[in-house]
Amino acid sequence: MSEVTRSLLQRWGASFRRGADFDSWGQLVEAIDEYQILARHLQKEAQAQHNNSEFTEEQKKTIGKIATCLELRSAALQSTQSQEEFKLEDLKKLEPILKNILTYNKEFPFDVQPVPLRILAPGEEENLEFEEDEEEGGAGAGSPDSFPARVPGTLLPRLPSEPGMTLLTIRIEKIGLKDAGQCIDPYITVSVKDLNGIDLTPVQDTPVASRKEDTYVHFNVDIELQKHVEKLTKGAAIFFEFKHYKPKKRFTSTKCFAFMEMDEIKPGPIVIELYKKPTDFKRKKLQLLTKKPLYLHLHQTLHKE
Repeated sequence: MSEVTRSLLQRWGASFRRGADFDSWGQLVEAIDEYQILARHLQKEAQAQHNNSEFTEEQKKTIGKIATCLELRSAALQSTQSQEEFKLEDLKKLEPILKNILTYNKEFPFDVQPVPLRILAPGEEENLEFEEDEEEGGAGAGSPDSFPARVPGTLLPRLPSEPGMTLLTIRIEKIGLKDAGQCIDPYITVSVKDLNGIDLTPVQDTPVASRKEDTYVHFNVDIELQKHVEKLTKGAAIFFEFKHYKPKKRFTSTKCFAFMEMDEIKPGPIVIELYKKPTDFKRKKLQLLTKKPLYLHLHQTLHKE
């Protein structure tokens, strides 16, 4: 196997696992995105006419069938029908086939056919990058400094005070990102989860960021925690998911996330680290977004009667 083919199979495998991870996490928008990008890569390879391909015609047919299954799963996630035609556990059966495509010689487990590669309409941009590393990508040169008006977020007012109980206001000041200038309509979703990832309070979205400069997106917005600090269960954490709009794909995507644990609740400023998506509410498999000193900047105020 050539180095080129080995690298190709590794990229396909990584994309497949990312899509399935998003799918199992319930992050369906990201799963659909990953499945569609991978399906198009596989369709291109399945229909490639070049002579230097290491894949036989039979292997190309199998690659095309895997692409069809990815499209079927993507369609099932977008369907409003209650029954899913193509389930995640079905899709997962294809990962070892894709990984061992050069030696796979059994019958394909599903009765599907490769579908022709869709021809892009004039002016329709193709976006086929595997999102292996969100931090790669230049600063958004020439991008506007402020954002178009968007409906304000879903911020909630402060709870009534109770004797002996503490309320928390978190001011989201700014987030440091290498490509801050490229983020369109960015906002942050704030949630409080227990160790099993179950919501303990209503989820709140900030309005779209107020401005961006250099490597920062500025918010300067207050979040009122919808539970008295003393009533939060042991092991709870406050999550901050940074989201932005992707015009080429026409949806909002999570770029990264951060979280604050209960022992970090104290008055004053705090900076917390950013982690790669998908958001891991159970905090089991955390991967830092970047080695660079870029963080989420917060300021906490405690109110006690």
